[in-house]
Amino acid sequence: MSRPELIAPPEMIYDEEGADNYMRNSRMMYIQTKLSMRAIELLNLPDDVSCLMLDIGCGAGLSGQALEQKGHRFIGTDISRDMINVAQRREVEGDMLQHDMGLGLPFRAGSFDGAISVSAIQWLCNADRKEHIPQLRLKKFFDSLYMVLRRGAKAVLQFYPANVHQSNMIVHAATRSGFSGGLVVDYPHSTRAKKYFLVLSTGPQSELANVKAKTGMETDSEDEDMDSDDEECEEDEDYDDDDSLSDYISNDSPDRVSMAGSRKTAGTSRTKAKRKVQMRESEKKGGKLKRRKTAKHTREWIMEKKEKQAKKGVNVRANTKYTGRRRGPKF
Repeated sequence: MSRPELIAPPEMIYDEEGADNYMRNSRMMYIQTKLSMRAIELLNLPDDVSCLMLDIGCGAGLSGQALEQKGHRFIGTDISRDMINVAQRREVEGDMLQHDMGLGLPFRAGSFDGAISVSAIQWLCNADRKEHIPQLRLKKFFDSLYMVLRRGAKAVLQFYPANVHQSNMIVHAATRSGFSGGLVVDYPHSTRAKKYFLVLSTGPQSELANVKAKTGMETDSEDEDMDSDDEECEEDEDYDDDDSLSDYISNDSPDRVSMAGSRKTAGTSRTKAKRKVQMRESEKKGGKLKRRKTAKHTREWIMEKKEKQAKKGVNVRANTKYTGRRRGPKF
């Protein structure tokens, strides 16, 4: 499936016909609602206070309705007039206006208690017109977002990066505008269920210390449903894992997230250095250091395979004393 932002500008993709087709796609609406609920979870808003939220790229109002269900109010912006018309026909209660987020957000300073965006900010990385420069549009967007949020407020922006360069450009623009925070990658070991959330704060970095990524190992039924869904727009499967967004995920724990600007842990560097030293010593002796392979169909091989499947979010049976046990001959 081609990425929509590579086909045409958003106002052409989501014209009157495109907006109607979008609302007739129940699967897409389900996925967008799930992404909105996950973004709200990462915002960690107070339960007993009604907050005024900014919904960037509000579209048909699905993320706005998710905010309303949690007792919050919202103001939405979207570049497509037809998508806003659909939201009004659906009787979404929040206020919405047509606006290009790449021109900056047209609100007063400190107006919002938080911000949310689902499947929108990757459009800023494309030059749909001659005057569009992605770096400048990202700068205007994040500068204005930082301004309209009150101090200490958070923003969670879910997006689909086309490649590592694009995600780095987005994170770098947010950091230069004054935000602290970074990427949260849900289901990092799964190709289809992987989701990227840019979690930002106008306050200190310590406020984001407890942000957790989903790994697919959770027992919650909602997490299993989310893992089984396909993405609205699949990521490029030709990524090299060593050059991917894993730099932002701590190697010590699969569900702990390190923030933007951090690199791989010292433990990983020491392991690589030790490996290089072993290879040099082996080459001096005239030999080659070969990686030990586990024999197929042994207990160790079966347990390694089950562990890999579990990391991808696949439900596997628990290990028992009978796992990998050889059966006797059949009579």
